[in-house]
Amino acid sequence: MSKMPTVKDVAEYAGVSVGTVSRVLSGEVAVKPLLREKVNGAISALGYRPNVTARALRTSRTDVIGLIVPDITNPFFAQLAASVERAALECGHSLMLASSHDDRGAERSHVSAFLDRSVRGIIVVASSDSSGLHLEAPVPIISLDRRFGTFPLVSTHHARAAGLIADHLYGLGHRRIAYIAGPPDTEAGRMRKGGFVNRINGFGKIGEPVELEIVDGKFDYESGERIARDLLLRPPQDRPTAIAAASDQQAIGALRAARDLKIDVPRKLSVTGFDDISLANLVVPRLTTIRQPADKLARRAVALLLEESSSTRDEMVDGSLIIRSSTGPCVRAKVNIAG
Repeated sequence: MSKMPTVKDVAEYAGVSVGTVSRVLSGEVAVKPLLREKVNGAISALGYRPNVTARALRTSRTDVIGLIVPDITNPFFAQLAASVERAALECGHSLMLASSHDDRGAERSHVSAFLDRSVRGIIVVASSDSSGLHLEAPVPIISLDRRFGTFPLVSTHHARAAGLIADHLYGLGHRRIAYIAGPPDTEAGRMRKGGFVNRINGFGKIGEPVELEIVDGKFDYESGERIARDLLLRPPQDRPTAIAAASDQQAIGALRAARDLKIDVPRKLSVTGFDDISLANLVVPRLTTIRQPADKLARRAVALLLEESSSTRDEMVDGSLIIRSSTGPCVRAKVNIAG
């Protein structure tokens, strides 16, 4: 039986130093791309497999990143987890995934379990605000999408993105709008609500005011359907001409309620979401929404983790408005949508 290749064998094959191979294996982002390519080529050609156990004993750390999400069945978090895994693999790391099921206790238990396994760092999409407020950890922790305690946050600029939805609906002539908000105990929910409400209120100061009704809910399908059904069961003159939801799941629930009540979307009712999950482009009518750049968010979170920066600054990424067929001009207003 031939012996297993060593780090020295990889270095000789690639024509680099053993130290360079070690830096590539440890996922250091400072390694030049050409050197990283040579080392990875040598690893593939020789079939080299690092001794993870030995490295963990030597460095008290593995090449594994821990990721905790509130609910892996949530399509957006599933997409985000896939993006984090891709970003980790690009940096020579694997991913260990856990779901907290929106439970703070489970979330803290997962963090402890990851620390026991000597992970390189932990990325947390928090279940709710302040869930990790008093946590101290020997490895970097990054908040993603939702803030985890006092750890730095990488997220979409939720307030600014929600303002894009307000602009869109106002431009279509909607003056009676209902907003289905997310959970008030999440920063993302509050920021989306605040961004939308502030933008709508601003229109009243410079033009025609909007009758805005706000209902708090969860980010799920059932919440959106239940709230929308209550709104749409009103007489036509009293119900909203547009429903803006804080998540795509809520918006899809609202579409289901409108369909059951035989209210035509978008001719009689416009509906918008937030996230741009895969289902948003599959439902009928296809959903107008805000696209969160999951790949960009994931890559930035992984990069910050591996840099082990001492910075506590948040990083915000702009979302983009995706206009599809669930929104249209308000039938009660003459709207010039040219240009």
